[in-house]
Amino acid sequence: MLALGLIGFGGVACQKKADPQGRLDRPTAAGGPAAPPQSAEELKVPLARIDDITITLGELQERINRQSPYIRARYTSLEQKKEFLDSLVRFEVLAKAAAKRGLDKDPEVVRTMKQVMIQKLMRDEFDAKITADSITDAEMKTYYDANVAEYVKPEEVRASAIITKHRAQAGRVAAEARGDAGKTNKGFRDLVNRYSQDEDSKLRGGDLRYFDVATKDVPGPVIRAAFALLNTGDVSGVVDAGNGTWYVLKQTGRRKSMTKSFDDAKPAIRNKLFREKRLAAQKDFVDGLKRAATIEINEPNLAKVRIDTSQAALADDGHGHDLPPPPMSPSTAGPAGPSGPSGSPDKLGAP
Repeated sequence: MLALGLIGFGGVACQKKADPQGRLDRPTAAGGPAAPPQSAEELKVPLARIDDITITLGELQERINRQSPYIRARYTSLEQKKEFLDSLVRFEVLAKAAAKRGLDKDPEVVRTMKQVMIQKLMRDEFDAKITADSITDAEMKTYYDANVAEYVKPEEVRASAIITKHRAQAGRVAAEARGDAGKTNKGFRDLVNRYSQDEDSKLRGGDLRYFDVATKDVPGPVIRAAFALLNTGDVSGVVDAGNGTWYVLKQTGRRKSMTKSFDDAKPAIRNKLFREKRLAAQKDFVDGLKRAATIEINEPNLAKVRIDTSQAALADDGHGHDLPPPPMSPSTAGPAGPSGPSGSPDKLGAP
């Protein structure tokens, strides 16, 4: 029953949290002042009993207040509260029936329970300790200065080239490339394969990749000629590279220059550093737990594990198979966020 309860909890745990006892300091439905806080005794008042399970006022209130505002608004009348309470009763009845069948010890249920517990452990451990707001301006400025090339970029052009060692051949190739044969990228690549004498660029279909005017990877005359091609798809005449080779270029892309100030870059840098710091803290936390545990790995037996790589297995979508939980990441172990439907009491499971 605990396992099923935690599974149900997983459907609502990522909702916006209410007060630990389900109390919300907000105006009443009529728009009046906030209701006075409830005493601990009042919150412990029983609303329903199912054998040895008691559902209290505080539990019902907490479950309702964990729903989205839109869902909560449905349960303001006594009749609607009865409906929600009935969903809790049905949940407990079904959970007890499942436990009687031993499903709380079922390997799939146990794994699911462990995964929910792990997610809650990681949230409890890191949500308050490491937040995006904990990243300082000094840390962000240090990162910006060390990676300024990501935020200040000159104009770049991309070109493909047919490179020959003979001026006369380059002239014939240029005429062909400017005709129908070179209009499409595929057509130009065919010309590269047929005529280019530079094996390195030929393997890439003639692609010289993006470069700016300051690059040292491309001869100066070729840089100037590539930037002179104003439109994507334009083909140059013969370009003397000055090193005994002649180029015929096709412009395949252009990127405008970009200057992003530190203030403009701060939000992205903050999120990046927050993710990195959180992942590092999670790794340290897990490494510490592993050091404190007694762990033995039997590699000879590990080598005996058989993996089904048949086409039927590869085509399976995974439903109905027991799979281990994915590695922890900011998305699975990070701050709580929306994780699916808010949990209508008409659905099977914990509201």
